[in-house]
Amino acid sequence: MNRPLRWLTTLALPWAVPIALLLGSQRALAGEATVYAAASLTNAVQDVVKAWQTQTGHRARTSFAASSALARQIENGAPASVFLSADEQWMDYLERRRLIDPGSRTDLLGNRLVLITPLDSQAVVELEPGFDLARLLGTGRLATGDPAHVPVGQYARAALTHLGVWALAEKRLVRADSVRAALAYVERGEVPAGIVYATDAAVAPRVRVAGIFPATSHPPIVYPMALVSGQADEAAKSLHAFLRGDQAGGIFKRYGFSLRPAR
Repeated sequence: MNRPLRWLTTLALPWAVPIALLLGSQRALAGEATVYAAASLTNAVQDVVKAWQTQTGHRARTSFAASSALARQIENGAPASVFLSADEQWMDYLERRRLIDPGSRTDLLGNRLVLITPLDSQAVVELEPGFDLARLLGTGRLATGDPAHVPVGQYARAALTHLGVWALAEKRLVRADSVRAALAYVERGEVPAGIVYATDAAVAPRVRVAGIFPATSHPPIVYPMALVSGQADEAAKSLHAFLRGDQAGGIFKRYGFSLRPAR
């Protein structure tokens, strides 16, 4: 009675061993990276990750928020493997605490700072010293990231200070917790103006650019990237390299980012 079962088992073994080895190999190759990236990178990084997944077979999880929030999450043990910040300050914050691999740090991207208004506005603003911010705002307020910790707000404060209108702006500021939150205030018509990155304005059909801040009015907008200490497995290193490559660069440029030369 047992002979047929023994025959079937013997017949199956030559096939079972290669199949098991193949499945085990596929599992080993299909790693997963976890990307923490500044909110302004949302659309571009999502597209880059999709391209990387298709090319490598690896997988990635993504989390987007203000760079400050992400850096503090990493400090508190969040399982990020690649971090992209919207400014150098929060990458420096992690580097001082030895939470990134300093050899993997690179200045990946650049951006521009713009003044936006709702789509139905006709405002065109020459962003020069002493420009009439009060007239632009009327009885409304100005939305941008919270200058206390959100990079876009810090760039905005620097620009408005340089142009001599920060004293007024500070009193009328809506302090958003990320650049995308500031963008949403303007999209919904809750404020007459906001300050965001050019790339955010470009993906928001319900806003228009009323003015571009001079590059000399604020520190350069730099997006550094690094591997998180202790998380640099095969998938993370692969994605880190892909983000610096030509295919990713083309995607970033399509969204309006500038590519920074490696330092």
